[in-house]
Amino acid sequence: MRVIPASELIINEDGSAFHLHLKPAQVAEKVILVGDPDRVDTVAAYFDTKECEVSSREFHSVTGTYKGKRITVVSHGIGTDNIDIVLTELDALVNVDFSTRMVKEKLTQLTLVRIGTSGSLQPDLPVGSYVAAERSIGFDGVLYFYANSETVRDLTFEAELQKQLDWKIDGLKPYVVSANPSLVEQIVKNDIRKGNTIAANGFYGPQGREVRLPLSDPALNSKIEAFNYNGNQITNYEMESSSLAGLSALMGHRALTVCCIIAGRVDHNMNTEYKGTITGLIETVLERI
Repeated sequence: MRVIPASELIINEDGSAFHLHLKPAQVAEKVILVGDPDRVDTVAAYFDTKECEVSSREFHSVTGTYKGKRITVVSHGIGTDNIDIVLTELDALVNVDFSTRMVKEKLTQLTLVRIGTSGSLQPDLPVGSYVAAERSIGFDGVLYFYANSETVRDLTFEAELQKQLDWKIDGLKPYVVSANPSLVEQIVKNDIRKGNTIAANGFYGPQGREVRLPLSDPALNSKIEAFNYNGNQITNYEMESSSLAGLSALMGHRALTVCCIIAGRVDHNMNTEYKGTITGLIETVLERI
């Protein structure tokens, strides 16, 4: 069996993962992911017990119990590149023996639910509503760096995207990955809409926002809003769901992103005071995870 070199999986002197600073025993099999480090405290405030709390850079983690369920909540910061770091290290913490640097024979499957904020791309998905990324559309490219990505991607949906969006951005091709079906069934009830979510690799230009720099395809958002494939519309923008869904599927984990809509991109409205709304989504996920 392969011994993973120290340069490939970096383990700190205290036996913790390089970025997260978590040790293997500190990770639960149920994981809630949030972008904002401060939101970890919001989630952990519901815990009945707290085992540990670790902070390093934008990565803030708490493991505890909620109604008998052992849960780890981790902040990942912004972007699919950070998801690559967080998910790889979480997977290593449960599936690599840190003493031998070898992959364990038995897979430990994590259940990961990301709770985020998002911008709506459809008029019937108003600010304050909840949407689950049944499919994630990656505008980021992270998944292409890993072998066998085609085994977890929806190639037919990808082709339809390129056709209907008249894709003009050179060197970048959108990819599509579905969330774990059993986790969708577990988390998504009639209070959460199933959607097709774009994970953009930036907040401004990659999501069609024009401040000072012109866009390479100014019509892209209009084409996204009009997209329809067998009744499937593109519902919302966020920045992490695609690499979470794709890498989790390749690794054998269950993953899903659920978002609170805080911006209406069609109506050009924005709710910066969304903490009460996202609290409701946190409570829902804690009950169902």
